[in-house]
Amino acid sequence: MTLYQDDIDAIRALKEQHGSAWDAVDPESVARMRAQNRFRTGLEIAQYTADIMRRDMAEYDDDSSLYTQSLGVWHGFIGQQKLISIKKHLKSTNKRYLYLSGWMVAALRSEFGPLPDQSMHEKTAVPALIEELYTFLRQADARELDLLFTQLDDARAAGDETAAEFIQSQIDNHETHVVPIIADIDAGFGNPEATYLLAKKMIEAGACAIQIENQVSDEKQCGHQDGKVTVPHEDFIAKLNAVRYAFLELGIDNGIIVARTDSLGAGLTQKLAVSREPGDLGDQYNGFLDVEEIAEDSLRDGDVIIRREGRLLRPKRLASNLYQFRPGTGEDRVVLDCITALRNGADLLWIETEKPHVEQIAGMMDRIRDAIPNAKLVYNNSPSFNWTLNFRQQAYDELAERGEDVSAYDRGDLMSPEYDDTELARRADEKIRSFQRDGSARAGIFHHLITLPTYHTAALSTDDLAKGYFGDEGMLAYVRGVQRREIREGIATVKHQNMAGSDIGDNHKEYFAGDAALKAGGQHNTMNQFS
Repeated sequence: MTLYQDDIDAIRALKEQHGSAWDAVDPESVARMRAQNRFRTGLEIAQYTADIMRRDMAEYDDDSSLYTQSLGVWHGFIGQQKLISIKKHLKSTNKRYLYLSGWMVAALRSEFGPLPDQSMHEKTAVPALIEELYTFLRQADARELDLLFTQLDDARAAGDETAAEFIQSQIDNHETHVVPIIADIDAGFGNPEATYLLAKKMIEAGACAIQIENQVSDEKQCGHQDGKVTVPHEDFIAKLNAVRYAFLELGIDNGIIVARTDSLGAGLTQKLAVSREPGDLGDQYNGFLDVEEIAEDSLRDGDVIIRREGRLLRPKRLASNLYQFRPGTGEDRVVLDCITALRNGADLLWIETEKPHVEQIAGMMDRIRDAIPNAKLVYNNSPSFNWTLNFRQQAYDELAERGEDVSAYDRGDLMSPEYDDTELARRADEKIRSFQRDGSARAGIFHHLITLPTYHTAALSTDDLAKGYFGDEGMLAYVRGVQRREIREGIATVKHQNMAGSDIGDNHKEYFAGDAALKAGGQHNTMNQFS
């Protein structure tokens, strides 16, 4: 007996209870539909994927080579095709996730049109995209199983019991396309209550991991732009608590919170922290402020003053009414942010950096791990970095430090194509290739993601097609650059009717209407040209 056969038998027994009224119901067809609809709610998905992430986190703690990865996606179809490709090429979705980027929601999914990454988009667009992604991933399951069912029917019709048994084992052991999504809630879209309400919607849509940053909600900026403003730790802790309460209310007791700090590049704060005693969190936060010591008789009306160790200190306040931190305090603030977040309910960390440099990241993580040994990072392998230039400069600096001759290179112009075939460029490319492995081994990076890759790939592939199609190549640009490659490389979308569910629909029609079903997949279907 198999799981598939067990389900058929259970439905057959149920059918017998209902007598002749259920004569038209085929138990195997029902079993197939149930198999194709494994997840019935977003909360089932959130629990299933939270269990996956927790297992992966434990395995990484034991072996840092077992890191996880994801690519950011902005549409359900893009996420679906990514998982189909992973299963096709790598045979398993193990340790491969999806990332939902707030940047891409703002730029591509807002009803206002393209927006900057400043939390101006509709917050409802975030859970809507999570739900859309899982709808497409579940459809990928249904499509893949539908193909297996067709193969099973063909094997039975041919009397090939060995093939039928093998195909049935594939059905029983089918690996779902449903994987964890790490979802960006930005800075929480308002006060802690607003954060809690949005987190609930995200979890109900299927999110098992929510990433939240320590910027102020109403002045939130993209992590790779200037003008970032952080909040005191107590404000951020309240939002961590809001997300945890949302998980617990919905029964996802092992939901994952990713606490992101932007302090490395954020030089501003909107308000001073409340300090109740020397050395507490508020005092430490205020201790990073850029201040000037003043005498009591020099106080002006409207001055804001901090008293520390008997001295009167006036924080430097900008015309925007923001306060600035002392230059050079970013790394110290990051370390304090991360330790504080982990001690107050966060599960994973995210340190937004200005460049991809393993030792820079490791330097901060070493300090964090002195306090919390199993601290782990989610790291943004960002398209905002010029990876070629950064790593060629790193390779240049390493050669120079070893005393090797670098006179053939201009460090400020290493992006130039003239260096592409040089030893320095090859060294740099090898460092890029091994960056994720090295970062996970040295810097505690559990999860590597690229926030916006499919934004860039969509633009690049569209540019390639438009250049040829509207130029001299005409239709050849599409045939040679797209369709011929789809056919020869086994890209599922070449049969776009099948990809959209036409064959699933045909089978359902046959379940419901038998021989009277009007099906689309007959001999005149032009998709047969791609069989």
